[in-house]
Amino acid sequence: MGNRKKNSAELIKQANKTKAFAILRNCSTSPRKMRLVVDMIRGKEVNNALDILRYSPQEATRKVEKLVLSAVNNWQQKNEGSRLEDNQLYIKEIFVDEGKTLKRIQPAPQGRAHRIRKRSNHVTVIVDVIKIETQA
Repeated sequence: MGNRKKNSAELIKQANKTKAFAILRNCSTSPRKMRLVVDMIRGKEVNNALDILRYSPQEATRKVEKLVLSAVNNWQQKNEGSRLEDNQLYIKEIFVDEGKTLKRIQPAPQGRAHRIRKRSNHVTVIVDVIKIETQA
């Protein structure tokens, strides 16, 4: 590994030590359906986001809810001196990437075959504290 690549990798590692995030990999719903759920909670305060997820009918909301709770727990472990109630956590970033696609074949009429694509996705959540700026 080159020196420049090694240094940039070290910088990324140091930045990730202070960030509170959680990643869900190879989730078996399609990325398009997951993005609809994720767009509902992007930028919201964590308690509001959890309420939205709890009362939404989509199947993907259960997985995202667990992921947000995991990110909050990661934030608590990285900030042991501060209490969760004293800080206003919000979802700083949340995004969905496409995962593996399983290709299957379904028999069709007249000897043909249709391809079925079973898509999966990766979801990443980053939580942070709302910084209230006071004017002096």
